[in-house]
Amino acid sequence: MNFSTSGQPRGLVFSLWLAAFCAAIPLALSLTISPAHALSEIKREDLPSPATPSADDDMAPPGSAVPMPDPLATTPPATSQPGNAPEESQPEGPANDGGTASPNSDPEAPPPEVVYDLAKLPEPVRRMHDLIVEACRSGDIEKLRPLIGKGDSMTQLSLGDIEGDPITFLKGLAGDSEGQEILAIMEEVLSAGYVHVDAGTPQELYVWPYFFALPLDKLDAKQRVELFKIVTAGDYNDMKQFGAYIFYRVGITPAGQWMFFVAGD
Repeated sequence: MNFSTSGQPRGLVFSLWLAAFCAAIPLALSLTISPAHALSEIKREDLPSPATPSADDDMAPPGSAVPMPDPLATTPPATSQPGNAPEESQPEGPANDGGTASPNSDPEAPPPEVVYDLAKLPEPVRRMHDLIVEACRSGDIEKLRPLIGKGDSMTQLSLGDIEGDPITFLKGLAGDSEGQEILAIMEEVLSAGYVHVDAGTPQELYVWPYFFALPLDKLDAKQRVELFKIVTAGDYNDMKQFGAYIFYRVGITPAGQWMFFVAGD
């Protein structure tokens, strides 16, 4: 082909080249943008998303993956009697004392008279008191055996049932093998003042120490000193929270029967 000097063929070639260049620009832009768009899609859809609990998981209680015991408020089975469980779970006192070995101080009632004079005791009561003290001072716990008795009239030595020999049981309460610690406690209890409770009823008793029937938070300074001969200040604070004296106490009937020597509530 012969090109004229007028430049028309050159202009035609330049026009074709310009058209091709303009057509290539959108394609290049498309190729450039497409990969970025695809990467953003991968980031949003294909990559693992953070674990989020489902609606069902939100409603599940904590720790539901591990079997848990039934909550305390679970409705009892139909065969149980509603409202009876608390009473049934409470241990009953032994039948031979009518519950009189348990603390019975009533903050609303007037406190009973505290008595120290043993001469004011009925003779059978004073005699039993003196025999127990004499046995304690001997240091021989076996001397309590005839005073404790046996069978239905045996002295109550625990708020629950005991098995076996009562003297062996008393020795087991002491920190020494011969039971002399428990003899010392018993003598100290019987050296305190006493109270006469439930007069004129089948539960009538003379009880040592008198703290048994008094609200502990109303003891005066002198009475607290007497209490600390028997218990520690820490024991006293614990018993105040409980609401009654629950250390060892002795009860004797007007007829002179040694009813109990117990501790606890």
